[in-house]
Amino acid sequence: MTDTIARPGKIIAIHLSYASRADQRGRRPTAPSYFFKPSSSVGVSGGTVERPAGTELLAFEGEIALVIGTPARRVALADAWTHVAWVTASNDLGLYDLRANDKGSNVRSKGGDGYTPLGPHLIDARTVDPTALRVRAWVNGELRQDDTTAGLIFPLAQLVADLSQHFTLEPGDVILTGTPAGSSVIVPGDVVEIEVDAPDAPGAPTSGRLVTTVTQGHVAFDETVGSLPAVDDLQRTEAWGSAEAAGLVAVPSSRRDAPRSGTEEGRNPVPERAKRDDGPTLSPALRTKLLEAPTAGLSAQLRKRGHHSCFIDGVTANIPGSKIVGTAKTLRFVPFREDLFASHGGGYNAQKRAFDAVEEGEVIVIEARGDASTGTLGDILALRARTRGAAGVVTDGGVRDFDQVTEIGLPVFSQGAHPSVLGRRHVPWEIDVTIACGGATVQPGDIVVGDGDGVIVIPPALAEEIADAAIAQEHEDAWIATQVEAGHPVDGLFPLNAEWRARYEAETAPQTETGTIA
Repeated sequence: MTDTIARPGKIIAIHLSYASRADQRGRRPTAPSYFFKPSSSVGVSGGTVERPAGTELLAFEGEIALVIGTPARRVALADAWTHVAWVTASNDLGLYDLRANDKGSNVRSKGGDGYTPLGPHLIDARTVDPTALRVRAWVNGELRQDDTTAGLIFPLAQLVADLSQHFTLEPGDVILTGTPAGSSVIVPGDVVEIEVDAPDAPGAPTSGRLVTTVTQGHVAFDETVGSLPAVDDLQRTEAWGSAEAAGLVAVPSSRRDAPRSGTEEGRNPVPERAKRDDGPTLSPALRTKLLEAPTAGLSAQLRKRGHHSCFIDGVTANIPGSKIVGTAKTLRFVPFREDLFASHGGGYNAQKRAFDAVEEGEVIVIEARGDASTGTLGDILALRARTRGAAGVVTDGGVRDFDQVTEIGLPVFSQGAHPSVLGRRHVPWEIDVTIACGGATVQPGDIVVGDGDGVIVIPPALAEEIADAAIAQEHEDAWIATQVEAGHPVDGLFPLNAEWRARYEAETAPQTETGTIA
């Protein structure tokens, strides 16, 4: 075993490789797929990693790292392991707030400084069986991951052989071989430890524990030079490992009092319930459908069913590209009046109660009568909502501390920024009542969906039907777009006439292996 780790020329990481992780994600690849990480992301044991300002979903991933010892180019599977010199531990850290921006390349979400700590010791690959290695991860002393290479979908040697088909693996290059189930979100102050060992080999060689401490960054991303962090419930689910861990579904009552790491301030606590008792259930499956379907498609399906007043007009997102899906928690402001503000504006008023009581996956919807000349929330309340796991805020009024709210990372749809305090135009009056926001009636528990096209309100009883129809229409529109791109005129094609529809249905019908319709 050696303690010398040189800076690699290349770092290649695999997306999914453990069966436990694939089962957790609900998708199992048929072949390995990869991404590159910059060598500047390498860190050492005992170092720190920064969670950037305005982000919330930094996640650890305990992995086995392979260090190439001799050049490998088009090597056979049987010979691939002989090109590996050392095995060690790695933490393939990732920032899910930037994941969607890179669409699989992971350049920014996985490439940050210190996002690939390695070590502390190297295990001689010649002394271990690559099918009998173990990787474990601890957060603040609590074991979070524990799996072996017996649980891999793709054996370690296969990764070497596969990559060598495409380019030369050079001495010192590092292959990160994927993480098992158990990866989750970490916050400033957390200490993560990763260890790789071969417990059945002579001497039980080990990498030792690779230790990394999370710190909080204070420099925000510059929107004038690149995309900003943005999260939605899909990213929260995948970062935390499950919808339950992310606080997006209810935890059974028998488990509510069980101790759980990661519930202190600054994390997403597991809620006692995913909705108020009188509200509808927004299942993880339905939430995923609504995240996939654009608001334009959802609103079109609502209009087909006679719902023409589903739009919250005049609001735009503070974080470009953000999307919100959640159930409505309502807050109503009434017009300012001195005596009413004296009795209702101070102390623990309705506004503060709403932000203190919002639950995971809820959207705070504020009736401000379309008055953008004052703020209806600021940075402190936005931070409270984000800490409680709110999916976002929709207000037909203004937002105070607009830039700070954006840095916090909470998606807010509003009429824009205004510096004034609450008592200029509004009195915080009541919560959890039927309100009017941007011309739409919103009841507690209604389903709220927002993206770059705006925000709509969906009656809960229609949500599943609307989501399925919108997704089906998206698939149809995508097919139409390919025909238009191929040079076909839109007449009769958009919308589909009988002839084009028959062709669409024939081309998109499920097929068996023999080519007949299933």
